[in-house]
Amino acid sequence: MLESHLTVLESSAARHSFSPVFKVPQLDLSSGCVESWASISYQRFLSDVEFYARHWRRTFTRDGIPPKSVIGIWVGGFTYTDVLHIYGISRAGYIPQLFSLRLPNPVVVYELLQKADARTLVYDPTYEHILKDCLVPLHPAADLSVSDADDDEDLPDISHLTPEDIAFVFHTSGSTSGSPKLVPCSFSWLNSTIEKSKQICQPQTPGRQDVTVWMGSMCHIAQTFMLIGSLQHGSCVIQPTAITFPTTELVDMIHRAGLNRLNQFATFLAKHLKASRNDSKLLTLLGGLDDILYSGLPLPREDEEWAFRNGLKLRNLFGSTECGAMLLSVGASGRNPALLQSLDGFNYRFVSTAPAASAGHQSTARLMELIIPAESPDCPDISLRHADGDFHTGDLFQEASPGLYVFRGRDDDWIKSENSLRCDTKAIEDNALAMCGNLIAQCVVVGSGRPSPVMFIEPASDMEPEKLKKEIIRKTRHFHSRRYLHERITLTDMIVVVPPQSLPRTATKGNIRRKAVEEAFKPQIDSIFERAAR
Repeated sequence: MLESHLTVLESSAARHSFSPVFKVPQLDLSSGCVESWASISYQRFLSDVEFYARHWRRTFTRDGIPPKSVIGIWVGGFTYTDVLHIYGISRAGYIPQLFSLRLPNPVVVYELLQKADARTLVYDPTYEHILKDCLVPLHPAADLSVSDADDDEDLPDISHLTPEDIAFVFHTSGSTSGSPKLVPCSFSWLNSTIEKSKQICQPQTPGRQDVTVWMGSMCHIAQTFMLIGSLQHGSCVIQPTAITFPTTELVDMIHRAGLNRLNQFATFLAKHLKASRNDSKLLTLLGGLDDILYSGLPLPREDEEWAFRNGLKLRNLFGSTECGAMLLSVGASGRNPALLQSLDGFNYRFVSTAPAASAGHQSTARLMELIIPAESPDCPDISLRHADGDFHTGDLFQEASPGLYVFRGRDDDWIKSENSLRCDTKAIEDNALAMCGNLIAQCVVVGSGRPSPVMFIEPASDMEPEKLKKEIIRKTRHFHSRRYLHERITLTDMIVVVPPQSLPRTATKGNIRRKAVEEAFKPQIDSIFERAAR
């Protein structure tokens, strides 16, 4: 029998009825600080999901939308109510197509709705003012009152799922040709995700309920994956006040909400690790956690070594929107804790990127691309696969020892922002050169682990730098308006003008070295984002 997020919820609600599944912040209105953490039980969560499902089934039936239709959901994905809309629409027998608020251009959303043949759009009420000329019906994602409940509305049977049917439609976290790609996820694919997330979220302390924290938006795969894993083990998930929650809030979640497992993207975790270097009490609290799992980007090596040296139970989860989790680090119990290995029961291929050798010896230091074979249950939808039928991740590794790997970046020009969403730097550079060729001699886009990209410019004219930056912003505005927030360059502060031929280059072909620029200008890039944060 295939499992889904809905069967997992029903099963867990039966076994853990009165255990808390979520803890949500209750804010002091005067100070904005967390006054307390309110618990929501598994039983209530299931009941609320079914209530929302009945509401949406009535609504969509009234609109003439048949079951198994795609329903666009454009919400933040950070609140309990957002989860109820997503799970409720799914429980009603429809296919959620998930958009996060990081894609704020309605025109791009409308295009993606059309590509997925979506029949309506459920939207965050804060976007009411920008929703114009939408070709499908619109419904606000309101906080529904349970007093309006109608228990007579039948819900579809979820015990007999068809493997090929689509459960969700996600989108790639970076834009290609001005738009993200659709990532359809079948129930068969989702079943493999349930198996993987069960491994990842296995409790470390028997007999104790795990308490973890929201990792990201439910409109992206990371938090969807982690919530399914938590539900399977009857664990509890804290909703922080922000995904970038400060260290003071982390301490509060440990003390008052019982957090014992920390799941975060690497950029945000690094801030807590940095704070622990000068705070022995914080270091002790981190050392007492059962698990510290990070994903999205590699941690800086010095942070990783600091964590292992001080006994922190650190693990790195490697994954993608298309595949979910794929590799997990050995962890603190192993001799080489940072090395990555495939999850149990999943066999991938690591294929050398070098031309086939004519002789026998091959160095284990060679770069290899991670390939998800077509026969693997987590291989993405056929629309995303290579011509050979497999999914080529573009992620490169070196094999440190048999079955253990070190991540070595990508074979393309994509970088990841601070929240681990992808950004095509070459597309930004190509657009800038095409639109501003008479102004720009060379340019390079950097910003790995940053909130947004930064463009370095070697000018082709003697135009005053501030005027040059404004002209570049003006000429590239339309291109950036179609992209996710983390991919955009819309402020002159995010453009740096440097003298001609001053950017680091390769010795042979003279190509600008992206990583070298990132390292050479790190203090200047740090300063840009410090000013932006004020």
